[in-house]
Amino acid sequence: MLDIQLLRNDLQGVAARLADRGATLDTAAFERLEARRKAVQTQTQELQAKRNQLSKQVGQAKSKGEDASALMAEVNSQADELKALEQDLGAVQAELDAFLGVIANIPHASVPVGKSADDNAEVRRAGTPRAFDFAVKDHVDLGEGLGQLDFDTAAKLAGARFAVLRKHVARMHRALAQFMLDVHTQDHGYTEVYVPYMVTAECANGVSSLAKFKEDLFKLEGRDLYLIPTAEYPVTNFVRGEILAGDKLPLKFVCHSPCFRSEAGSYGKDTRGMIRQHQFDKVELVQIAHPSHSYALLEELTGHAETILKRLELPYRVMALCTGDMGFSSAKTYDIEVWLPGQAAYREISSCSNFEAFQARRMQARFRGDKGKPELVHTLNGSALAVGRTLVAVLENYQNADGSVTVPAALRPYMGGTDKITR
Repeated sequence: MLDIQLLRNDLQGVAARLADRGATLDTAAFERLEARRKAVQTQTQELQAKRNQLSKQVGQAKSKGEDASALMAEVNSQADELKALEQDLGAVQAELDAFLGVIANIPHASVPVGKSADDNAEVRRAGTPRAFDFAVKDHVDLGEGLGQLDFDTAAKLAGARFAVLRKHVARMHRALAQFMLDVHTQDHGYTEVYVPYMVTAECANGVSSLAKFKEDLFKLEGRDLYLIPTAEYPVTNFVRGEILAGDKLPLKFVCHSPCFRSEAGSYGKDTRGMIRQHQFDKVELVQIAHPSHSYALLEELTGHAETILKRLELPYRVMALCTGDMGFSSAKTYDIEVWLPGQAAYREISSCSNFEAFQARRMQARFRGDKGKPELVHTLNGSALAVGRTLVAVLENYQNADGSVTVPAALRPYMGGTDKITR
């Protein structure tokens, strides 16, 4: 969440930056809550000061052997009033926390201002889309033609937005995840972790706003547990409530996990194939960083995700998301979009973000700086990559006229030397 001091010191400035995101900050509501807080806090402090003074007088009277019963009665009479004021102060503070809890992060100054994905800025692109001398198929037709991608059986098992993979396509899916883990641990210095696929409400609220995005998650009936929509949820929470040694930063974690999303509000979007599903795999990168280094690390992390696409020789581009297209918690995000011949379009395959202290403030994740004072860390994460979408990209970019799919050279050691997927 945002630092409340930002709103107290520059409410209109914060409102203007949030307006760039297409969000409206209810400044009048904040001012009313703040006025209540100040009034109750002032009353509480005044009564505490008066009570302390009376208590001092009681002590002085007793030391002189004087009767302090009247003073003690007055002290006791204020106890209930003070308790009521403290409860009022707690209640208004809870309202302020709830108010802050649904306010999005402020975009970094370098983020382009815009309203939608149409206003995102291309940063760079790599690779040239392949020129096919035959009619290209999308991954659905390719996978079904191979008899190794089955949506009908998946629908029989779990309904829409699921897939069953078989044989070499299933093995390629596994190979992609292992390939990514090896690259990030061996070449990029990440520590591999394995995590629960469920988190508590506190964990979910630590990286996002549970009050705002609860409908996007799958909740376990009768339990305070949610299926993770990304490994970011458990991994970032490693540092919740911790004070880290500053010289140990950055912490770099990589995690392969399934991800579960209800896709609330996405009805009608990408209903064909594996682009938008309720269950999918990702290899996630998470960094816990010193604030002074976090933007350099965002560039590094994005480059790590790009490495996978380069080694798979898949054409892609990097987009700087505009203010109106960024995620709720992000201060700056790069999307990496891979070329899909079946759609003749670039589609998102990774999202790499710096959240600055937005998540850390919710989690109270801190480090001890040079002066020994605890400070909030910055958190970053990125998909490196979404495994299912990478599989889609490989199938479509490496397809052959006879319906077979060539296995990229980088994956062949993970596929037992198989160089082509056939029926």
